[in-house]
Amino acid sequence: MEFSDIINFSDYDKLLPLVTNSLIAGALLALIGGLVGVFVMNRELSFAVHGISELSFAGAAVFLLVGLDVVLGSVFGSLTAAAIIAFLGDRARDRNSIVAVLMPFGLGIGILALALYPGRAANKFGLLTGQIVAVDDPKLGAMAVISAIVLVSLALMWRPLTFASLDGEVAAARGVKTTLLGIVFVMLLGLAVAAAVQIVGALLVLALLVTPAAAALRLSSSQLWVPVLSVSFALVAMVGGTLLALGGTLPISPYVTTISFTIYLIARLVAWARDKAEVVR
Repeated sequence: MEFSDIINFSDYDKLLPLVTNSLIAGALLALIGGLVGVFVMNRELSFAVHGISELSFAGAAVFLLVGLDVVLGSVFGSLTAAAIIAFLGDRARDRNSIVAVLMPFGLGIGILALALYPGRAANKFGLLTGQIVAVDDPKLGAMAVISAIVLVSLALMWRPLTFASLDGEVAAARGVKTTLLGIVFVMLLGLAVAAAVQIVGALLVLALLVTPAAAALRLSSSQLWVPVLSVSFALVAMVGGTLLALGGTLPISPYVTTISFTIYLIARLVAWARDKAEVVR
């Protein structure tokens, strides 16, 4: 296989209009993913993201099989998983056990639904690894609504949620409703995962909801700069991955995950060099 078989920009100007919706959706996803990811890291919910994505995939696959809206199925599956985790997984140990049970169940149901689905193979594959031209106008509208709900909710609860995420016991002692905030946030996480599944697929959601925030936390502990960096990293990975995938023959997810992982490695190297310089001083 030659390099030109993977990336070829010869007809790029003609193909670019085909992914306008994908670029807009990717920017929205980077915004909500970068912001939600900060709390995912602070609240140690990385494993939960994967569990929710598996049930989101199952919901989308089942709805695809029965001829209903895939986005609605993805949201249904995500919110179902988020509700189970939020209400039954108060402690980290319980939460991890629940997620470990949900993951194989969701993946199994999803694979069964796809195996029974008689339609195009691209529709099946896209739910797992993403599709660059899968974002039509109705799907973009649905993503815009999901993004608006997540962003408005985060804006209203940002300060108390930050307090509860960094020091839950002190926050509770000062009257912050930490349990309610935790439940609401996990439900918002479910919506964010449902949106991400539509673009990068169920298997690689972590590349947008965890990796950018993890990289940002390596570079800063500022409550201002960590969200800014996280959103910026997610935006570079999402939009850059989409533009690269347009000139290639691979699904969008390998490009997005590669860029995201590269950013994380660079962030670790920068943090290591900075810490070493401080030790020398």
